[in-house]
Amino acid sequence: MKAVIFAGGAGTRLWPLSRKNSPKQFEKIISDQSTLQLAAKRLLPDFTWNDMYVSTGSQYVSIVQDQLRELPPHQVIGEPQMRDVGPAVGLMTALLVREAPDEPMVILWSDHLVKDEEYFRRILAASGRIVEKNPDKIVFVAQKPRFPSENLGWIQYGKRAFEDQGIPFYSFIDFHYRPDKQTAERYFQSSHYAWNLGYFVTTPRFLWKQYELLVPNLSQGLGRIADSWKTGRFLEVLQEIYPTLEKIHFDNAVLEKLNPTDALVVSENIGWSDIGAWEALKEALQEAKDKNVIQGNVLTTDTRDSLIYNYGKQLVVTIDGSEILVVVTPDVVLVCKKDSVGKIKKLVEGFAGTEHEHLA
Repeated sequence: MKAVIFAGGAGTRLWPLSRKNSPKQFEKIISDQSTLQLAAKRLLPDFTWNDMYVSTGSQYVSIVQDQLRELPPHQVIGEPQMRDVGPAVGLMTALLVREAPDEPMVILWSDHLVKDEEYFRRILAASGRIVEKNPDKIVFVAQKPRFPSENLGWIQYGKRAFEDQGIPFYSFIDFHYRPDKQTAERYFQSSHYAWNLGYFVTTPRFLWKQYELLVPNLSQGLGRIADSWKTGRFLEVLQEIYPTLEKIHFDNAVLEKLNPTDALVVSENIGWSDIGAWEALKEALQEAKDKNVIQGNVLTTDTRDSLIYNYGKQLVVTIDGSEILVVVTPDVVLVCKKDSVGKIKKLVEGFAGTEHEHLA
C-alpha cells in the first residue's frame, strides 16, 4: 500500500508557534518531534519509506526532506502555488496512477495525533485488503466521537457491509460539516455517526476515474503534469500548469458527487485528535478536563483547565489563571481565555499590511 501525507497549509489557529515560514506541522508540538514526523513514523513498519509520499508547498520541500531524511527526495512533491485540496489530491493520484494504479493508497494529514498507532495500522491494512478485493470502492476511516463536536466534520454510515479480521466496515450514507450544538449532540448520541478525519483508502485508478468523470478540466491539466513525471521536465511542467488549475476543495470536486454505493466506512477508536488549534491540542493531551497541559519552563499556582506552552528560556508563572491559554515564543507572548482561541486566526489575518506582518 502507498501512503500520501499532506503537509501544506499555514496553521494560523496555532499561532504564534505556527507561522507562514514554518507552519504547525513542522514544529515540535508534542515531545521532540513534529506532527509530520509523527504522521510518517506511525506508519512503520507496515509501510516502508519507499511507500510514502508527502505533498507540501514548494517553499517547504527542504523542511520536509530535512525532517524525513529516510524518505526518497523525489517523493516530496512541492506545489508551486496552493490551489486548495482538490488539485493537491488529484496531482498525487495522477502520479500514483503512473506508479501503481491498482495498489491501494491511503490519504493522510500531517497535523493530527493518533494515540493507538498499532490499531490504526491494523485498520489501514484491513481497508487495503477490502479495496484489493473491491477495487471500485473507497473506504473512509473515521473516529468514534468522544464528545459532540461542532468544529469537526461528521460522517453518517449505515448497515454493516464487510468484516475483516474483526474490523467491521459499514455502508456510507453522507457527510455533515460543522453542525450546530443541538445537531452535534444528536449525532453524538446516535450509533451511526463518527468524526470524519479526511482519511481514506482506495486505488489510484478508481479515484482518478472520479476526477475524469466529475472534474474533467482539472483532470486534463493534472494529467499533463503527471505525464512529465520522471522525464526530467516534471518541475518545469508542474510550475507551468499547476498555478493555472481551478482552485477547488476536494470535497466539492469529488466527495459531494461520489456515488454512496461506491463508499464504505470504518468507525473505530484510534485515539485521533485534530491538533490544528490550541483547544484541540489541550483536549488531546489532557489527563482530565480540569487538568493543565504544560510544556517548557512553567510554574502554576491555583491554575486549572489551562494550556501553558513556553518555548522561551524565562520562567512563566500563572496564578489563579483558570481556563486560560498562554503561549510564549521568543518574539510573541499570547494570553487569552481558552474559549477565545477562535479569534486568533482573525487576529493574525489582520496583520497584513501592518508593522506586525512579519509575525504572521
